[in-house]
Amino acid sequence: MTDPTDPTDNELSTHGQRRRTALSCMAWAGAGVVWTLSGGVPGSRLFNSAEAAQADSRSFSFIQISDSHIGFAKDPNIEPASTLADAIAKVRAMPQRPAFMIHTGDITHLSKPAEFDTAAQIIDGAGLDVHYVPGEHDVLVDEGAPYFERFSKSNGGTKWYSFDQGGVHFIGLVNVIDLKGGGLGFLGDAQLDWLRRDLEGRSSSTPIVVFAHIPLWSLYPQWGWGTDDSARALALMKRFGSVTVLNGHVHQVAQKVEGTMSFYSAMSTAFPQPAPGAAAGPGPMKVPADRLRSMLGLRSVNYVAQRGELAIVDTTLGA
Repeated sequence: MTDPTDPTDNELSTHGQRRRTALSCMAWAGAGVVWTLSGGVPGSRLFNSAEAAQADSRSFSFIQISDSHIGFAKDPNIEPASTLADAIAKVRAMPQRPAFMIHTGDITHLSKPAEFDTAAQIIDGAGLDVHYVPGEHDVLVDEGAPYFERFSKSNGGTKWYSFDQGGVHFIGLVNVIDLKGGGLGFLGDAQLDWLRRDLEGRSSSTPIVVFAHIPLWSLYPQWGWGTDDSARALALMKRFGSVTVLNGHVHQVAQKVEGTMSFYSAMSTAFPQPAPGAAAGPGPMKVPADRLRSMLGLRSVNYVAQRGELAIVDTTLGA
């Protein structure tokens, strides 16, 4: 599953464990799935074109893409720029223009300037404002200075940030600096103090959407699929009636609900990874070329202000 000659693959594979039962909340997205959230209670169903069109007519929508890994050049995808371009083409073809796009990290594979340039050129083709958070592959050089110099300017130069859209409060967090044991993400005191101040004074009825690279829930800590101090961040958000947490990193669709908090992991646009415990460790999963695009994808999130409803549509590149 991993390449022992690649130092980044070795870092990922050091947390390998024996196979365990896959999490019951894990699902490969072989087709589009609509998740609806009303009063903190989610439901799901496969969607057809009529339902997708209905979702597109709602108050506003945004796109999540993740784990583009520009610069990766091995099986199962020697041209991740091509599959990223396919994802952006799907965005351009949407009947209703999304309000913006978020990218939940690992834009590049080795943090090289040319990789950032290629990714930005392709993503800019969507014609949308893009809000980025870094993945661990984006901060391999000088603690992420090249990434932050490029992508933090629109946030006033801050590493973590927030913004508002249509009555929803969005928070972009950074949990890939100073990774903890086993590769677990880490937020740190400074960021957590900022988060506390950012949420102060906001009504508990304000819908909150948080996005970060590594999961803020314990998806599979044995592989580093979790954040060491996430409980402190989530405690600050418990008073809110609707909290949606989006992440990348695991290259597959997974979801979990805890009270009024819903957690969603996204597919990659570059390559899949194995389900938790299904391999010796995480890393690029080799699949036949004719199956690759069915395991890659993007996500559309639609918010209905009057009904307090959130619809999440995961679509594969092969759909």
